[in-house]
Amino acid sequence: MSTRDSWVSNVGFVLASIGSAAGLGNIWRFPWLTAGNGGSAFLFVYSLIVVGVGVPGLLAEFVLGRRGRQTPIGTFRSLIASRWGSALGTFNVITALVILSFYSVVGGWILRYMLASPTGAYFGQPQQFFGTISYGLQAVVFHLLFLGVVAAIVFFGVSRGIERASKVMLPAVVLFLSGLAVWTATQPNTAAGYAFYLSFDADYLVANFSSVLGPAAGQALFTLSLGTGAMLTYASYLDEDVSLPRNTLVIAFSNMFIGVLAGLVVIPLLFSQGIDPGHGGPGALFVSLAPAFASLPGGTVVATAFFATVLMAAVTSGINLLETLVATLIDCFDVPRRRATLLVSLLLAVTGSGLALVGPIFEFVSGTLADLLLTVGLFAFVAIVGWLLRAAALAEFRAGTDRFAVLAEPWLLTVSWVLPVVVLFMLTNTLVSLAGVSLGAAGRAVVAVVATVGCRLAVAARTDG
Repeated sequence: MSTRDSWVSNVGFVLASIGSAAGLGNIWRFPWLTAGNGGSAFLFVYSLIVVGVGVPGLLAEFVLGRRGRQTPIGTFRSLIASRWGSALGTFNVITALVILSFYSVVGGWILRYMLASPTGAYFGQPQQFFGTISYGLQAVVFHLLFLGVVAAIVFFGVSRGIERASKVMLPAVVLFLSGLAVWTATQPNTAAGYAFYLSFDADYLVANFSSVLGPAAGQALFTLSLGTGAMLTYASYLDEDVSLPRNTLVIAFSNMFIGVLAGLVVIPLLFSQGIDPGHGGPGALFVSLAPAFASLPGGTVVATAFFATVLMAAVTSGINLLETLVATLIDCFDVPRRRATLLVSLLLAVTGSGLALVGPIFEFVSGTLADLLLTVGLFAFVAIVGWLLRAAALAEFRAGTDRFAVLAEPWLLTVSWVLPVVVLFMLTNTLVSLAGVSLGAAGRAVVAVVATVGCRLAVAARTDG
């Protein structure tokens, strides 16, 4: 059996986990979802979901990871001890594969834009430039280059590759974003952007709650890397003396801070140039920012710094997802790390290239399918922790912490009943929208409660029997 790698320090784990969470979800996805869903209204709902669902859900995933000390398949095989364990672990691995397949395509876009920024090649015709590089052979080439960078880091393992890279790249991302946010504040006509982004609009939220909830929930899960088993994998390398509650709070709130910081760069900058930020979609970040960069003094320098920052954030998230897939081959099939990295990278080269060639499929996979997979994965995690492991989960929560031990029972109650209802409500919201069925918030809430009780009774009957 291969010797399992581990973190050199808890700081390395925290930085790598923040880097995973604070990647493209925060800088590519967050600004255009915020702008397209009411600005401050979206920010408010998103923040509530991160605190109420994301924090206890992330902690549940960390508990599973350190308890099982393997990747999703091995963890659920040992903790559930049934064929359902292997099936669930396989589902998580497939989810990570799907997410990274489109993620690396977007990473390729960012790499292409960073290389084009010093000359301002896309400033004059931003829509045409994005249309040229977003799908097709160019997109395939840059997807492969981005994937190669991520694979090179994972190739060297947890301590020598992932931890070292995260300790450099995450501070650089925060430093660059902070500098860009300060610089943006000096630009003219940004007041309307800050008002749109930060001034709470209760009327908009009440009128559009259903349409805001789905994207906000999906963003909260996406940005915290919940539901893929990626955070579970990172936690599997942790020692028993590490406080999981403390780390969870640091990671979740640091991630939210970086997302808000990215919004403070993008949204006011667009308003300062008189550009409507509400045109959502995968290319919004690239197309909308180009005129702003073009009209600014030193725009090529600002653009290069911005896309270099986004690229580093994308890499830190990519290595988390790739590590989940690579570590699965190592743990379950005893494949050496270097060979496992090569095999998984070859598979991703094929799946990502397919998405890079067909725009409509890419948009479906990166939007609806990703949200569905992440929501189902998170529901499974909280159900296992809250309904099956209970005593073991409490013991894992308390290990390595005295300060937060008093919160163990309230956390388990939240994971057992509150989170399943909330997560199934989010899942119902997505499915109803996908099916085009008219079902109000009250109806979706009833469905979520009934489904939670039904699932809980089914699990109880199976375990008692």
